[in-house]
Parts: sequence; structure tokens; C-alpha cells
Amino acid sequence: IAKNLNSPLIVQTYNLEHYQNGYALVMEDFGGISLKEWGVRGKGQSLQQFLEIAIALCNTLDILYRLRIIHKDINPANILINLETKQVKLIDFSIASLLPRETQTLINPNVLEGTLAYISPEQTGRMNRGIDYRTDFYSLGVTFYELLTGELPFQSNDSMELVHCHIAKLPPMLGDRREISQVLCDIVIKLMAKNAEDRYQSALGIKFDLENCLTQLQETGSIENFEIAQRDVCDRFIIPDKLYGRETEVSTLLQAFERVSLGATEMMLVAGFSGIGKTAVVNEVHKPIVRQRGYFIKGKYDQFQRNIPFSAFVQAFRDLMGQLLTESDAQIEQWKNQILSAVGENGQVIIEVIPELSKIIGEQPPAIELSGTSAQNRFNLLFQKFTQVFTSAEHPLVMFLDDLQWA
Repeated sequence: IAKNLNSPLIVQTYNLEHYQNGYALVMEDFGGISLKEWGVRGKGQSLQQFLEIAIALCNTLDILYRLRIIHKDINPANILINLETKQVKLIDFSIASLLPRETQTLINPNVLEGTLAYISPEQTGRMNRGIDYRTDFYSLGVTFYELLTGELPFQSNDSMELVHCHIAKLPPMLGDRREISQVLCDIVIKLMAKNAEDRYQSALGIKFDLENCLTQLQETGSIENFEIAQRDVCDRFIIPDKLYGRETEVSTLLQAFERVSLGATEMMLVAGFSGIGKTAVVNEVHKPIVRQRGYFIKGKYDQFQRNIPFSAFVQAFRDLMGQLLTESDAQIEQWKNQILSAVGENGQVIIEVIPELSKIIGEQPPAIELSGTSAQNRFNLLFQKFTQVFTSAEHPLVMFLDDLQWA
């Protein structure tokens, strides 16, 4: 993607060459340092310098927008500035995308694409929303916030906590700082809106407002209030991802989740014709799950796999094992002990159904041979105990079984 971008605002990529046992990417060196370093070095950066950099970044994002590229990792470490010439360039297209829109599946925050402190709500995969070019505007907003204040809007060592901040919490107000004008605060807050529809819709719209700020600053030495986003026009037809007319269903679902978080166990059935949007409604439950540190797993029954017992359950739990394996070693060790104390000597019975489990609890001795009903009873009892390991006040479990009609 970077190779086909011929612009002074983007670092040129020249070649990919064999180097020792791997490859080396040969790129231009224009003597730049990252904005992250620049921010640390010059504590007294002037507002004018900030605005000039911000306007250059809007030009860069406009180029990407026209070429239908989503960068997906805008942050100060990926923006270089040459201190002499004040030239600004964007780097690192390692996760950039040429798709007009994508859907992020639900994965553990530790393995998400992008930089967690700057990631947009939809890029976390927990918003029930697709990703398009406006994801970069959110990350740009976080970058502006950091350049203006010297700190990140959301700070936490816990990745799940950061994800929750991005999807549900408002950034601490910039307005409390006297040196930052109200208009700049409004621009940053608009860029960091949770829903893409509420952000700016074009890079040129952001640029127009920033240029207005810069002109005022140069002429009068201060920035007066004006109404932002007056020239913000999108030239693409984008249907919002919002769910319409499903408030009652969504609130029924969320109330059930609240009750489960307090210790209840519930089952809900969602019925309706195919394509009516059942899955879209169910996915709305992602947001509160993050707040409660819960797990969301899903399995789908299949018309052609009706000979496999518990097929969707098995699929859902295999998915859960995948989520657990991306956690820290200490957490995995904790899970291992809890699972072993629940299933005892009979771990192999569950491993036969969920092979991924062996990566957590290790190889288990073969279970005692039982026949007929007793084998089935043992399995049912074990499966129940196994499931209970994952359902607690600290992390409620939501299991979504899709296409139940094929069970």
C-alpha cells in the first residue's frame, strides 16, 4: 500500500531486500523524529507549531481518503517531523487496509490490531459497528489531545479497562486548561466521538477549522469561538450502523445481562425470519460485557453438521479457549488450577470434545471406560462443572447459540 503512495506527506518506500535470514524494508530518511519524541523534547511547543502539524496531518488523511485507504494506526509514534524543515510524514502502513469497510471480530484486547491507547471504539470489535475511514479520525483526535496536553485521555495498564474507556467514557475535558481555546477543545472532542456518525466526516472539514484557528492566531494572537464543522461535507453515501426501532429488544437483552452479572442464570430466545437482524441485536450486548470483564462466546448450528452432538456448544467453548490463551501466563495458570479442580481425573473426557483445552491444562491421563447411559451422565455432569468455572461475578459468561433450528 505504501509503495503506491507517491506523496511528500508519506514516507517513501523504495524496496524490499533479502537481508541475512529475512527481509529489510528500504525507506527514505528525511531526518525526522517521531512526534512522540518531539512532544517530550520541547515541552514549550507553541500552539502555532501544533496547528501547522495538525493541518499537515489533515492533508495526509485527505490523500488516504481519496485513495480509499484506512491507516488504522494513527498515533504520534507513526508521525515523523523534521525539526529543520518542519516537514511532517506519516509512516507504518503495516495494518492499513484497502477495504472500504471491515468488521472487527471479538478478540482479546492484547492481540488487537492497532495501538490500544489510540484505538477507535469500533476497532476494538466491541461496538457492533463496522470500521471505515473515520476510525482514523478518532485516533487523530487522541493524537491531538496528547500533543495539546502532554498526556493521553485514557490511561490504564489494564487492556480491558482501556477498551472500556474508548467505548464508554468521555475524555477528561480539555476546557479546564486555560491555554487551550474552546474551539480546539470542541474540534478534539468531535474527533473523539464514540459513534463515527458524530465525528467529522471529511479531513478537509477538520482542516478548514484548523486553518481558521491558525489565521486568527497569526492575526490577533488568540482564537475566538466559532461554530465548527461548517464546511464538513462527506462525498460518500454511508449508511449508519445504528440499530433502528430495536430499543425494546436491546433493553430487554441488556437488563437480562445486568441480572446475570448479579448472579442469576438466564436463557433468552430470539426468534424472527432470516435476515431480520437477530444477530445484530444480540451483538449489542458487547458493550456492557466489557464493563463487567465478561466473556462473550458464540457457536452456530449448521444444517449439514447435525450428526455432531453439542456442535455449537463445542464451537463456543473452543472460541473461549482461544480467548483464554491470549491472556497472561499468570491468568492461564489460574484457569488451569480452576479447571483441574472442577474436572478432577476426567479432564480427558472434555479434551476429546474441546481439543484446545489441552493447551491450558496439559495432557491428561485416559479416562476410565464407561458405557451407555453412565458415559453420558458422566459427560453431562463434567460439562456442567466445566462451564461453572467460567461463570462468576468477576466475569459473567454470555453464550450465543445461533441457528438453533438446526440443532
